Amino acid sequence: MTVVSSQDLPSTLGRPGSVPPFAVIPGAQVRAALQGREPEVVALVEEAYRVHGAGDSVNPPSYFLRFPDRPSARIIALPASLGGSTRVDGLKWVSSFPDNVASGIPRASAVLILNDHDTGYPIACLEASIINAARTAASAASAADRLTRGRPRPAHVSFVGLGLIARYIHTYLAATGWSFDEIALHDPSADSVAGFRAYLGNSGAAGRITVLDSADQAVRAGDLVVFATVAGAPHVLDPACVAHAPVILHVSLRDLAPEILLASTNIVDDVDHCLRAETSPHLTERLTGNRDFVAGTMADVLTGKVSVPSDRPVVFSPFGLGVLDLAVGKHIYDVVAGSGELRVIDDFFAELSRYG
Repeated sequence: MTVVSSQDLPSTLGRPGSVPPFAVIPGAQVRAALQGREPEVVALVEEAYRVHGAGDSVNPPSYFLRFPDRPSARIIALPASLGGSTRVDGLKWVSSFPDNVASGIPRASAVLILNDHDTGYPIACLEASIINAARTAASAASAADRLTRGRPRPAHVSFVGLGLIARYIHTYLAATGWSFDEIALHDPSADSVAGFRAYLGNSGAAGRITVLDSADQAVRAGDLVVFATVAGAPHVLDPACVAHAPVILHVSLRDLAPEILLASTNIVDDVDHCLRAETSPHLTERLTGNRDFVAGTMADVLTGKVSVPSDRPVVFSPFGLGVLDLAVGKHIYDVVAGSGELRVIDDFFAELSRYG
């Protein structure tokens, strides 16, 4: 293994007829490259949405690998290509094994492969559970900002599901200027509630913290509501829960009954992606036989093509686009290379002659 800097890369990376170096970027470097840069990551994610909305990307359907003997588990492949100024291709391979939590290890694990735009060769493998959490949180923070404009800034936030993703979302909200008078929490796991409360205390979060007995109560308590659960089917069923017109960051996608979506303005990250795999928007499409309930995408909101009402519930349902992982992953690659700490695997590609 060789440690190189960005000054060493242009001689090979992307040059016609040459094989680029292959690097491994472990989680410690990923975390260091992102820490304290939350507003910058939000800007990266917003730009990726714009590039995707302009059609300068390729983002095919995600592939779900499921297991008959482990019905709650899945591994998802998210291939993508991002144009714009990033110009990178790649694949995120992310697993979700909820039973891990009972064993004391995180539910999700992931790697991200980046491919050189010009040669197609893989240039890096990055630990990606942090990337996944960061791009999800950045997307949520962007939506919280953009979708609450034109209405009083939410002072009461509710979190339903209190794992790693919820923690990252709170971190990104705080880092982009949000504070709350009250933070309501709901999770069926007492350990998760205790852990999240401890995190809030350690983070210096202001505001009164309340623990609620149900997701319905949490929805009713929040002007801004964050869903980050592992729910496989809707469990919040009553449209009366959203009569106060909250903005809901429906990150976990399968919590809300179609009747709630039909009572709301719905924004997604990508229509085709979001309306599949038994998500709440997918179920709503099945119920209605159309997609008329979708007002638009985040790219539409960012570019001003779609505005959201201030007197109606707004639900943001992001399926999670591979182009966002590429945007964040390439940024990390550039930061690590620029620091002179890129860990290149010497002779990773051994067969470089067609005929030996």
